[in-house]
Order: sequence, then C-alpha cells, then structure tokens
Amino acid sequence: METNSGKGSIRIADEVVSIIAGLAATEIEGVAGMSGGIAGGIAEMLGRKNLSKGVKVQVGEKEVAVDLYIIVNYGVRIPEVAWKVQENVKKAIENMTGLSVVEVNIHVQGVNFGQPGKEEDSKAK
Repeated sequence: METNSGKGSIRIADEVVSIIAGLAATEIEGVAGMSGGIAGGIAEMLGRKNLSKGVKVQVGEKEVAVDLYIIVNYGVRIPEVAWKVQENVKKAIENMTGLSVVEVNIHVQGVNFGQPGKEEDSKAK
C-alpha cells in the first residue's frame, strides 16, 4: 500500500499488515496460536516469532482481505472465538493502517488439547 500525503509517500508492506493481523488474532482468549498449515495432516503450531505465518493478506490501494489459519484451545466455542478474532483483526488493521478491511476469513486448522503433565508439574513446585 502506498499513499501520497503531499509531503512524500507512505508505504505499508504486506508483511506489516500480516503481523498486525497475527498479533490481533493471538490476543483473543481461546486462540492457542497460528497454524503454519497442514503438513502431513497435522497442523503445525507456530510461536510468537512467526506471527505473519498463518496469515495471508491481499492488500489493495485502500482495502485489505485477510485469511487467518488458527489453532483453538479445546473446549472453546469455535464460532464465538472466530467472531472475536474477526472483530479484533479488523479493528487493529483499520486503526493502525487506515486501510478498510473487506473480509477476515478464519480457517480453524486444529485444536490444542494442552500438554498433559505440565499443570501437575507447575502445581508441585
């Protein structure tokens, strides 16, 4: 995206929009993380360093469309989590970039069941 303010041009890289979307998505309770896609039938969960992974953006001159590939925590209501992610991502991108978000598509790639034994270990300490 590039705009001309009269004083010069402003360019926002697609990667920046991807990072904003990834951060906004992972802020929502119930989202375990972003998915790197389906590899061998198993969704790969990515850490916070890879926030732009699992996010595809199509940026036009004034509009953006976002596809998010997420992993949710077991026991959450998936439609509720997806709606909250859509709202948060839309708000974050529009506030930070001035672009109009035309769609936020959520692709749930997996369910995080947690890691057995971790809670017991932390309680024992």
